Amino acid sequence: MDPRIARNPRAESKKDWRARLLGARLEAASDAARNAALEARLAALVARIAPRSIGFYWPLRGEFDARAWIAGWLAGDASRQAALPAIAERHTPLAFRVWTPDTPMREGHHGIPEPASQERAVPDLLLVPCVGFDADGYRLGYGGGYYDRTLAAWPGDALPVTVGVAYEACRIDDGVPEREAHDLPLDVVVTDAAAHLTDRFTARFSSCREMR
Repeated sequence: MDPRIARNPRAESKKDWRARLLGARLEAASDAARNAALEARLAALVARIAPRSIGFYWPLRGEFDARAWIAGWLAGDASRQAALPAIAERHTPLAFRVWTPDTPMREGHHGIPEPASQERAVPDLLLVPCVGFDADGYRLGYGGGYYDRTLAAWPGDALPVTVGVAYEACRIDDGVPEREAHDLPLDVVVTDAAAHLTDRFTARFSSCREMR
């Protein structure tokens, strides 16, 4: 059964969907062809936007691993910068620290590796892992609220471009359930099948309007 299909999708909670989609994501992540397709679409999107600094994530089980692609992107231009999130305290906004393939790492909160260096970065594009997503760009995550808090407290006037990274098998056709007032939609969600652009994204980057 397609994990996106349910008898009564809106009656299912975020917890229900999370349990359902974590398995679907793990299966998709084991498929080399899907990962190659996702990487190609991500590369095309980033080439159009041309950010100077990308914040990404250390992959957990079932998440697309962007590290090799980020390393190649950094190697293409010495002025580029990449950063990984660090958690100073649980349930606080993320702080992004500069990362290269040679950066020493340490174990952070929740057991997730983070750069040992304290060198900070303010990315202009964020790659955000998704458990699930919908057509409006709303994301289903693990429920910790870290990215919402981080964007709400973002320094400066301009928010980064937010790019959800997911597999098409994790799309929720009837919408992420239980949306809350503090939930922020992503600008775009990149999957192995498409770059799902939101209206907010196309308003900012009209040249990307036809990308699929």
